[in-house]
Amino acid sequence: MPITVAPDSCVLTVRRVGADDKVKKHLSRLGIYEGCKITVLSNSGGNVIVEVKEGRLCLDKNTAGKISVS
Repeated sequence: MPITVAPDSCVLTVRRVGADDKVKKHLSRLGIYEGCKITVLSNSGGNVIVEVKEGRLCLDKNTAGKISVS
């Protein structure tokens, strides 16, 4: 499922990042890559705030829609 519809306060595993190589590389540097664990903190208005390792990131609607989790 895309991270934009994932429930809040859930620890999820990233299964796929369906973006171009430049965006994938950027997200990987931020800690979002296939197989990593993330927690959805807030999902409102299409923007998603996630916790990755010990930091928080806000993903816009377009970027978040390209990340599949389970």
